[in-house]
Amino acid sequence: MFDLRQLQVLSEVARTGTYTAAAEALGYSQPAISYQMRTLERTVGAALVTRSGRGVRLTQVGQTLARHAETVLAALRTAADEVSTLTSTGGGQVRLAAMQSGCVALVPAALGALRRTHPELEVVVTQTECPVSHRLVLAGEVDLAMMCDLELDQLDQSDQGGRRDGQSVLPDQRLLRLPLLSDRRCVLLPVDHPLAASPTVELADLAGERWVLESGRDRFLAACQDAGFTPRVAATSDDQLTIHCLVANRIGVAIMNELGVGAHTDPRVVARPLRDWPARRIFALLWPDMAKVAPVAALLQSLRATADDYTRRSAGRVGSR
Repeated sequence: MFDLRQLQVLSEVARTGTYTAAAEALGYSQPAISYQMRTLERTVGAALVTRSGRGVRLTQVGQTLARHAETVLAALRTAADEVSTLTSTGGGQVRLAAMQSGCVALVPAALGALRRTHPELEVVVTQTECPVSHRLVLAGEVDLAMMCDLELDQLDQSDQGGRRDGQSVLPDQRLLRLPLLSDRRCVLLPVDHPLAASPTVELADLAGERWVLESGRDRFLAACQDAGFTPRVAATSDDQLTIHCLVANRIGVAIMNELGVGAHTDPRVVARPLRDWPARRIFALLWPDMAKVAPVAALLQSLRATADDYTRRSAGRVGSR
């Protein structure tokens, strides 16, 4: 049998890549981490790590055991959460991580609905990028995450599963992935722009424009290159309201996902879907056992209902603004 403390040490070494960082994260001394790893290697009967520069790299045996260790530790966290909920006099707490557009367009409405049906339930929200949310779910630091990915079957092999923009995450077979909705990539244009009357816009038709871009732009720049131009960047912002205002004041045109488009209304701005651009899939990500925890299940139900309502209301909205 494996010692849970040693499995926790292995998991942290796998996450951080060094004994020193693992010791700091767990509140141990570095020699204590080394001792726990040596003891675990004797139990396994094989080396779990090898030296790699100033850090360590897991062997194949180490990777296999670390993967199972994450599953075991996640199951224990789920058990602790469920027991805490059953013994709590209140309604429990759920920790949710979500991307920016989800926080703007879906999460507030879902939490508002949940407050009416489960007034005693507390939800703690962290806004962060999808790769960070993925790591937080794996580490048990959040109970579930609202994330996005591109339609993988529409991406070419050079795009590495949609990760070229630094936002998307490939499917993780250890985790439960529950679809919520999909949305399109849109262009924000001044209302009197020549292309504002078009139902959809071709990227190549915007070659001469100035652009307001988010900092995560690698995939967009690659698409522009494929379309035969390099965009002139007039401004950089990751704040959706700022982007809307810059477009409204003719600083440049912008691209934004459909969820973000609906977050702000300005009569000086219209949104038109980008032609031939892959849709995003919006989904909830969590450890399978967490879906059985009553507070988490309640939040999932509210998120799904809100997403369904958003899909019904948004049908035909983008392209008519």
